[in-house]
Amino acid sequence: MLAYNDAIIKHIEEYSSQMDGFVIDTVYFGGGTPGYFGASRLISVLNALKKQGHVLLTSEITAEINPGGITKEELIKLKRAGFNRLSIGVQCASDNMLKNLGRTHTFAQAEETVRFARQAGFDNISVDMIYGLPSQDKESWAETVAKIAALKAEHISCYGLKIEEGTQLYIFKDSPFLPDDDAQADMYLYAVEMLARFGYRQYEISNFARRGYESKHNLKYWLGEEYIGFGPAAHSYVGRCRYSFVEDLEKYIDKVSLGQAVVEYSEKMSDFENAGEYLMLRLRTTHGISEEEYYNIYRLKMDYVLELLKKYETHGWAVFKDGRWRFTPKGFMLSTTLIGELLDAQTKQRTLISKPWQVEDPEEDAQLTLFNKRPIEAGLFGGRRLVGSQELH
Repeated sequence: MLAYNDAIIKHIEEYSSQMDGFVIDTVYFGGGTPGYFGASRLISVLNALKKQGHVLLTSEITAEINPGGITKEELIKLKRAGFNRLSIGVQCASDNMLKNLGRTHTFAQAEETVRFARQAGFDNISVDMIYGLPSQDKESWAETVAKIAALKAEHISCYGLKIEEGTQLYIFKDSPFLPDDDAQADMYLYAVEMLARFGYRQYEISNFARRGYESKHNLKYWLGEEYIGFGPAAHSYVGRCRYSFVEDLEKYIDKVSLGQAVVEYSEKMSDFENAGEYLMLRLRTTHGISEEEYYNIYRLKMDYVLELLKKYETHGWAVFKDGRWRFTPKGFMLSTTLIGELLDAQTKQRTLISKPWQVEDPEEDAQLTLFNKRPIEAGLFGGRRLVGSQELH
């Protein structure tokens, strides 16, 4: 743990010059179980980021934790150090199903962790829940939705179960104990309806929040803003380039300690690829996409895309309102297929036009946004340039 902690801090120090001149408005400790890393180590990493970068006092600073995996005293330490948001992996209200998931906590421990977080002063808490579990039926799912809503968190994430090789649940692959596709669709739509009744507004396929408590950090991903990650397998998007670091923990520690390159994969995004990501990522959100916005950014029409969206509208999968297209909850259930079709339509339109897909326009530079280039007011973290006397940590 100590070697990893030192490597993370050293890596942040190496990036200090790239962070200079920009403010950091969101920080997220996730990608596993950072709560088990210990409050002191998490705080040391955050302090390193404050020292090397410009972390605003108003920044959203999140730590993922597991129920029963952190004490109230540690939560108090995190809050005093500047953490102001927690993401708690509750996942289910049934202890038997939690055991099947390989989780070591009970729902009572989840309730206790939320209570400890409140006592520590956290007023922005997210919890998650999973549908499609082995032997889960509509009644047990309804109980989970009700009990998790009763935790009164500000934010709820709702995910469908993914069975991956090498996990404890892989024995259930193709098992009759798993709810079928229709049952899982019913569970998802039930959650959307009930969470709305409890005051949680859906803003992304899997995410619901009370007004003003949407995850600012995750919205950066879905809105195509820049971000940078630290740690093994961490991904970043900076200057129209996507890259990731080595996945192996020991290799990451060794390479950082020796000052060697840790980038394992990198890809420079073309204008057309960024245009595709605009469709793919923004259609994950209830904000959706706009024909005018799309053209102003990419100088590309979306006639073929619009034809499909109008078709989806007749099936109840998409709606057009206030100049924007977005998916309905039923459309979200089919989003992988629908977005694939829209990307195919985008490619078809590009190949059929007789001139270069990006129109030459002398005013183009004034219309491009963060998706196409790095404007002066945007930086590594999608933040604003540091000006005047903005309050910093």
